[in-house]
Amino acid sequence: MNIVLATSNNHKREEFSRILTGHKLFLPSELGLTFDFEETAETFTENSLGKALSLAKLVPKGYAVLADDSGLCVDALGGQPGVRTARYGMETFNRLLEAGERNEYLLSNLKHIVQEEDRSASFVCALSLVVSPYRIFTFCESVEGHIAYEQYGKGGFGYDPVFVVNAVGKTMAELTAAEKDLYSHRGRATRHLITLLGELSCI
Repeated sequence: MNIVLATSNNHKREEFSRILTGHKLFLPSELGLTFDFEETAETFTENSLGKALSLAKLVPKGYAVLADDSGLCVDALGGQPGVRTARYGMETFNRLLEAGERNEYLLSNLKHIVQEEDRSASFVCALSLVVSPYRIFTFCESVEGHIAYEQYGKGGFGYDPVFVVNAVGKTMAELTAAEKDLYSHRGRATRHLITLLGELSCI
């Protein structure tokens, strides 16, 4: 299947490409499309679906659209950053922070929380696939973990250096690509997608 990703984030494309073998993935720019979507909804699924439906209006016939909205939810912060994960800290600094800056800002907001069990968090991924106006699918998955006391690891992107996956005791940034695909929120959601794509190919 030819699938256009509703993102310009090459890191996300790399992760999807590793898992969605056998399918051709494209960024909007590779089809000559300019795509921008303002995420204003209050849930990951609503944002994901909104992006997918918006891009689906632009892509040529024969292409499906896959949109992802992911975020970090920290229990001690009442679920923040949540759907505003990419914009975390903007209200304080009046600008969009770089990934490393966001991580440091998050750590500073948790510096008073010493116990590991009180630093619990989850990474959430909502995927939406639009095959046609009448074939629309959504998936949502998460992975449980906690926030480290400092940044660890060189891999991944975003909040990966500060999010410790409980199942392995390492940050996302310390995992190999294969480990991340196995444990991550995006990897888990994408495996649901693989099952669906297999079923669609039989229709």
